[in-house]
Amino acid sequence: MPTLDAPEERLRKFKYRGKDASMRRQQRMGVSLELRKAKKDEQALKRRNITNVSSDPASEQLTKGVRTVSLNLQEIINGVNASDPDLCFQATQAARKMLSRERNPPLKLIVEAGLIPRLVEFLKSSLHPCLQFEAAWALTNIASGTSEQTQAVVESGAIQPLVELLSSPHMTVCEQAVWALGNIAGDGPEFRDLVISSNAIPHLLALVSSTIPITFLRNITWTLSNLCRNKSPYPCKKAVKQMLPVLFHLLQHEDDEVLSDTCWALSYLSDGCNERIGQVVDTGVLPRLVQLMTSSELNILTPSLRTVGNIVTGTDHQTQVAIDAGILNVLPQLLMHPKSSIQKEAAWALSNVAAGPCQHIQQLIACGTLPPLVALLKNGEFKVQKEAVWTVANFTTGGTIDQLIQLVHSGVLEPLVNLLTIQDPKIVTIILDVISLILKAAEKLSEKENMCLLIEEIGGVDKIEALQLHENPQVALTALNIIENHFCEGEENGTVLPALDQDCEFLNHLTKNY
Repeated sequence: MPTLDAPEERLRKFKYRGKDASMRRQQRMGVSLELRKAKKDEQALKRRNITNVSSDPASEQLTKGVRTVSLNLQEIINGVNASDPDLCFQATQAARKMLSRERNPPLKLIVEAGLIPRLVEFLKSSLHPCLQFEAAWALTNIASGTSEQTQAVVESGAIQPLVELLSSPHMTVCEQAVWALGNIAGDGPEFRDLVISSNAIPHLLALVSSTIPITFLRNITWTLSNLCRNKSPYPCKKAVKQMLPVLFHLLQHEDDEVLSDTCWALSYLSDGCNERIGQVVDTGVLPRLVQLMTSSELNILTPSLRTVGNIVTGTDHQTQVAIDAGILNVLPQLLMHPKSSIQKEAAWALSNVAAGPCQHIQQLIACGTLPPLVALLKNGEFKVQKEAVWTVANFTTGGTIDQLIQLVHSGVLEPLVNLLTIQDPKIVTIILDVISLILKAAEKLSEKENMCLLIEEIGGVDKIEALQLHENPQVALTALNIIENHFCEGEENGTVLPALDQDCEFLNHLTKNY
């Protein structure tokens, strides 16, 4: 995936389209935040089962009365290839225990020993559920490894018998099959689609019940989230349509892990075109997602905010549904969250609301988002300040003159001017564009002189003049245009600034009619 540092990519994916307002109002696409690719994903792609059977009552019941032995690798190879089911079980269990070591499990050795095809055969041994269970567990842990190791499991034909085990009368066998399929699907879109085409989804959905243990429900939810993951290509529309009603149901659950993985699933499904976003919005999940955005648990807050952020990259109607669900009542608090990653995502979501029609901007103002936004511009981490700048850029591009004046009165100009010295030409250019738009709005109100003085007083003119010599030609040209059009004393189009020692009470006159 290309990095967001490329200006063209940033402009293409973000709602803000520079100075061209008509372009900006075309189809709006969500930006993929840096943390989506630079940092590790907050949700695990694969999970290895390192649980001890003796700590799991259901598993203990299944293997009750079965003798366990300790074998070396050669004895495991011999046992797995034996014809006696008891020897097969003992060897498979010994292999599973090796693969369940917390540190340095010998996945590579087991794969190279050629055991996977026999383990897949054992999945079909319906007369020996203990053997099925151990084989499924061993394959789960192999599939939790590298893509090559997962591929070895898939190429040995494991998917179909694992799907069939979803109907096993033995819950522990069934749950282990769910886990194995989750690891396979989590490897990438190719294996995900193989799991889907093997008709796994209806069987998985049939397992969702209020009567199953919570650990089982967590595994099902996590596996469903992996079936929603990846967008090159997206999961097929039929699969999404099958899963969404159950995801809506799971979103009402109270368990943190179930909620977290359900929100991640919805975040994957909403990270796309307007049609994909519409599928999610139409299920009615937004009110609950907005409620979950108030969670104190980061593993719930992060994916719920991500999902709602994806939704407001959609159409104006989809954004309005999010506003109606209360997103603007929650975002101001999230802009002040102690975690900068949450501040950044909240600012990103807000920037896409600000890219909508002026009615959305007015609702943004009414919900008190400007004070925390200005605070982020002043004191936030740089990665957060950048998102806040995009919010202001979208606001000034689509807002009315009245709204721009309210923006100025919120105190936005001084922190923007202070950011003109950063080493990011794209952000500097955007700030200059914002200043230019504000000056043009003031000119329409015959208040340009007062606005110029305000910018002069906070050090803006000196900084803009210095930027005329910037090494980036776009920055230099934009700064030159501002100086020539608004600050050239005595020039036809310029403004003669009053002396700075004059009484500045008249600055309040700027919004006398607003």
